[in-house]
Amino acid sequence: MYATKLLCTALLGLALSSQALAASCTPKVAAEDLVQPGKLTMVTNPTLPPQQFVDEKGELQGLNIELGRAVAQKLCLEPVYIRMDRPPMVPALQAGRFDMINTGLFWTEDRAKIMYMVPYGQQAMSIFTTPNSPLTITRFEDLAGRVVGIESGTYQEAQARHFNDEMTKNGLKTIDFRTFTNASETMAALRAGQLEAAINADETALAYQDLGVAKVHLQGLYGTDVTLALRNRAAAEAVAGALDEIKADGFYDTVFDKFRMTRLVDTSKFAIRGPGPDGGKPN
Repeated sequence: MYATKLLCTALLGLALSSQALAASCTPKVAAEDLVQPGKLTMVTNPTLPPQQFVDEKGELQGLNIELGRAVAQKLCLEPVYIRMDRPPMVPALQAGRFDMINTGLFWTEDRAKIMYMVPYGQQAMSIFTTPNSPLTITRFEDLAGRVVGIESGTYQEAQARHFNDEMTKNGLKTIDFRTFTNASETMAALRAGQLEAAINADETALAYQDLGVAKVHLQGLYGTDVTLALRNRAAAEAVAGALDEIKADGFYDTVFDKFRMTRLVDTSKFAIRGPGPDGGKPN
């Protein structure tokens, strides 16, 4: 009986909170431009600290999570998160399952043709091992002939394979890449001795190093913009405007400092980068 009353009280509080929001704030994105009217539905893979992860209470945390919530608040929308591994995210976005990919998705020309990508920060690649590894890695070529773990379908994988192709053309042994669906699986394989080294985003590698489970040998490799990727141009333009507001009120700098992540080079104006699915012609 007590549990039922407690649940009813919680639901009533949530309903009153939603009503107060609706009464005081008008959504800045039209219903037809969203998967669910009044909500900004975002997908994330919470296995990539400090960008996005699950804390000891099972709650989503990280820079991208806080940034997404702040964007939703500026747009007078309710933030809704869906958890998903990275590989199916793009087709699921195109199928209309959610409004935005919020995982720190790297910008590429090909991706910018099929999604509306709004750069908001920068990331680069790190090479790391376990702390007790005998390997000394001072350049990418030191991975020649090694078994290396990497997330599949990522910018890091594309860049690493490209550089590996250049290495083999110059007579070096090929890297034996082992692919995983997320950073947690990669780290688990590394710790289990199934890999000699691993590659991931700088911030993720440094987070593992802070935990004492990894040693970063190289960082800052092949830096590029990371983005919020959306299926709808109007929603993407609204998100870019919200980022401008977040920068102006100081939250952008605060959250990037909190998670030790790298700001976008030019934050004077956030905008869609690339043509998008409509070829740059607004609907």
